[in-house]
Amino acid sequence: MTATTDGSAGAVGPRAAAASTTQDTGAAAPGLDEAAARAAERAVEHLLARQDPAGWWKGDLETNVTMDAEDLLLRQFLGILDADTVRAAARHIRGEQREDGAWATFYGGPGEVSATVEAYVALRLAGDPPEAPHMARASAWVRARGGIAAARVFTRIWLALFGWWRWEDLPELPPELLFLPKWFPLNIYDFGCWARQTIVPLTVVSAKRPVRPAPFPLDELHTDPARPNPPRPLAPATGWDGIFQRLDKALHAYHRIAPRGLRGAAMNLAARWIVERQENDGCWGGIQPPAVYSVIALHLLGYDLQHPVMRAGLESLDRFAVWREDGPSGPDGQGAGPTRMIEACQSPVWDTCLAAIALADGGLPPDHPALVKAVDWMLDEEITRTGDWAVRRPGLPPGGWAFEFHNDNYPDIDDTAEVVLALRRVRHTDPARVDAAVARGITWTLGMQSRNGAWAAFDADNTSPFPNKLPFCDFGEVVDPPSADVTAHVVEMLAHEGLAEDPRTRRGIEWLLANQEPNGAWFGRWGVNHVYGTGSVLPALTAAGLPVSHPAVRRAVHWLGTVQNEDGGWGEDLRSYEDEAWIGRGASTASQTAWALLALLAAGERESEPVRRGVAWLAGTQREDGTWDEPYFTGTGFPWDFSINYHLYRHVFPLTALGRYVHGEPSPGKDR
Repeated sequence: MTATTDGSAGAVGPRAAAASTTQDTGAAAPGLDEAAARAAERAVEHLLARQDPAGWWKGDLETNVTMDAEDLLLRQFLGILDADTVRAAARHIRGEQREDGAWATFYGGPGEVSATVEAYVALRLAGDPPEAPHMARASAWVRARGGIAAARVFTRIWLALFGWWRWEDLPELPPELLFLPKWFPLNIYDFGCWARQTIVPLTVVSAKRPVRPAPFPLDELHTDPARPNPPRPLAPATGWDGIFQRLDKALHAYHRIAPRGLRGAAMNLAARWIVERQENDGCWGGIQPPAVYSVIALHLLGYDLQHPVMRAGLESLDRFAVWREDGPSGPDGQGAGPTRMIEACQSPVWDTCLAAIALADGGLPPDHPALVKAVDWMLDEEITRTGDWAVRRPGLPPGGWAFEFHNDNYPDIDDTAEVVLALRRVRHTDPARVDAAVARGITWTLGMQSRNGAWAAFDADNTSPFPNKLPFCDFGEVVDPPSADVTAHVVEMLAHEGLAEDPRTRRGIEWLLANQEPNGAWFGRWGVNHVYGTGSVLPALTAAGLPVSHPAVRRAVHWLGTVQNEDGGWGEDLRSYEDEAWIGRGASTASQTAWALLALLAAGERESEPVRRGVAWLAGTQREDGTWDEPYFTGTGFPWDFSINYHLYRHVFPLTALGRYVHGEPSPGKDR
């Protein structure tokens, strides 16, 4: 895909983008109910056909080309880069380049320096010469924005591995960090689980400072090759930025004098920590970045590539690759063939529970074999062992579900809530087994409530202000505070389990009401953005018994009406995380239109004009095969810094919305 050259989703900004949509369905036409029912039936058939024989669903999880570039750099560093992988990855990377030479981190987004630097280096590894037009455009774009020096820390770490950047010019993070007690600021459990899994191996890399021979120079990516890292003045020592910059200088000084015995003990502790957290499938945390850095760290500590831990880790990384046929040709017009895209993560549990909810709400009988098979698979995925979450919640019995195929150390609260909702929609042959799994999930989820009454994704009370201030941590969110969308999903689940009046549920509701935005929406932490947050919260509040006449509900309904696009759909661009002008604005998408409809339907707005126009948009834009096109990214990893296109979102959420429009809202209670 190629974004617009100015990086905008429309010609003149967010309001133009909101009108720049696929199809104008206009006002609701006669026969809308029949059209919605037919669309839901086609969507059910499409989704059933995509189920794996084992019972799960999984759509591609698309992020950006840094995943592909870093995979090639890892293989180059380890000496295992092969020609077929390089060619296929390069085809994918070239196909994502914008006309101005840059790479974006989401469809239609602006060019981004770090992504462009990493993509450029990957294409150099593939043999693309720097004087080729597409490469010259890329290097000129990077130089105009400050060169490699303007890239994030992670990008410069990758370059330092090959001598393209000085280790001395990177922030320091010593492995002795692992010795800090759990109550001390900046101990590793102050970081969110995804950051923790990445930082621990990177402390080893930072201590070792390896350099492999560079296969080519990168002078063309510096504004001044003689001074690639121009000095920058320190921030005032009276502010946090200045304090942490000076702490980093002190850590650099410590690197030069670190006692050998202490440093060796710290790296041995890091190696043990990493190995203990390797999953049964060889990965770490079910996500690609920690796996990449863990493999590098262990390799630097003497683990050869044939060691069982390393072999399993490399095999797991291969499973993140999505191979596709008939990719674009190279810059010379030759060489079309398969492409290889790297997923940052895989989402089978999340996709399966959402698919089961969609099918059940879409009219599939609760004892349909596909739903029963999905429940069988989800029950087998339940996590019954203690993980890192127990650091903050010692003694809490394990339970719940993760996001991925294998991630037993880090179940997450969001998936657990949605899995329980999915399990209760199915009439299973072993209800006692379902009840027991649900009970464990509820106990664990309630135990993971944060002190403020809300829920985060992976940990409780993971809200330290310090990790995000480290110069090292410029790659996105590194803590895991509670969010409206996760809290809403938990409240909805608890309400459907008959716990709406439980004091813990009421505290969650109070937190949601207190965190409604002035415009009536809710911020979306794990989906884009206020449309997602609002689409999560309203179904939860009404399921918990809040009347549709409640002022918070009415404000949210009003806001959704004000941001509906002229074509009847809803959309919100990722730039809303950075620029308030984009809040609730963007090209209509199937998933975001569905989120808005789920909110409005829960608020009793079925017969309203916004709902009818939204349903008409979904019915009118459905493809003949029963699904929808959606190139836009509507999922969030880190707000603004890491964006996701879940390829199944375009299907499961529209089906859920259409199903609830046709068949009504699901009623609370496990026996519904």
